[in-house]
Amino acid sequence: MSQTITVRQNGQPIYNILLRDSFDEMGEAIAFLSPEKKRICIVTDSNVAEFHLSQMEKLLTPICSRLISFIFPAGEAQKNLDTVRRLYTALIEAGFDRGDLLVALGGGVVGDLTGFAAATYLRGISFIQVPTTLLSQVDSSIGGKTGVDFDSYKNMVGAFKQPSLVYMNLSSLNTLPEREYLSGMGEIVKHGMIKDADYYHWLRQNTDKILNRDYDILEEMIAVSCRIKKDVVEKDPTEQGERALLNFGHTLGHAVEKLCGFSLLHGECVAAGCMAALYLSGIKGNIASQELNNCRALLELLKLPVTFPADLDPEDVIQATKHDKKMFAGVIRFILLNRIGSAYIDNSVTDEDMRNALQYMGLENK
Repeated sequence: MSQTITVRQNGQPIYNILLRDSFDEMGEAIAFLSPEKKRICIVTDSNVAEFHLSQMEKLLTPICSRLISFIFPAGEAQKNLDTVRRLYTALIEAGFDRGDLLVALGGGVVGDLTGFAAATYLRGISFIQVPTTLLSQVDSSIGGKTGVDFDSYKNMVGAFKQPSLVYMNLSSLNTLPEREYLSGMGEIVKHGMIKDADYYHWLRQNTDKILNRDYDILEEMIAVSCRIKKDVVEKDPTEQGERALLNFGHTLGHAVEKLCGFSLLHGECVAAGCMAALYLSGIKGNIASQELNNCRALLELLKLPVTFPADLDPEDVIQATKHDKKMFAGVIRFILLNRIGSAYIDNSVTDEDMRNALQYMGLENK
């Protein structure tokens, strides 16, 4: 089975998202880019290279003018300007010009970093996303947000750069460790919470098949999440308004992710951040305690955290939110829920509100 989802801008198609069960159609999928005239650089990390690089090299070598690969050590700690600088050097030494192509083969770190390099090398070079993790398939590969961390500040340096294609081999999810796989569910549950109550309840009804990586369920789930994100970014490609709703769970989640030195996975922090945002939605009078408990139960079934690490100081978390890129004119823009399936931007969350939410999430003042 396969699906194709088209992302549009101003009503015009700009790239396709292909859901496939293997990498076998890669050559056909990029034929419209005239790869025979291009140098191609596969950018990947040390973990993904072990599973997928050899096959990708075999597929692409016969159809391009020259193929090189750039491999960097796996991990969020490598998502920085030093790694980008090494990639620039590799491209320069191989003679890459504006007509050539980058292939981001991997998870969100690989995709974000490759996209940023593509946006800035020679003021812009084409790239395609080949996401191999659940989180990157439903989130970071779609929408054109690229970037790297700066010191300990997540995604602080970046650019908007749309890929030419997103190619998903859903079978690659079978290579993921369970924790890495389930991390992606943090973003997926978030999609249902902010945009589609029926989808959220469908997730609750299919947790067993999701945990077992049932292919048909995965295809349906990934397709729905891709369409939700596609619809949002089509309306607001550069996050001037509605796209901010995708940050539900991210304000406190990103702060905790930073303070933990990225020892927690992004999707884990988002999942816990969603619980905190649901609690804040509750104290605003929007979400009943039963809904809060239902969400907690769903995340626990998916083996995702529903509290923050107890050794964190809540005041440190609050301060970290004030350095987040979602600050606007000195005000933290929280995303809260009117109800399951309906999110909104709230500028009224106070430090005291956050303290209460952090206490709910297991943090006590030191």
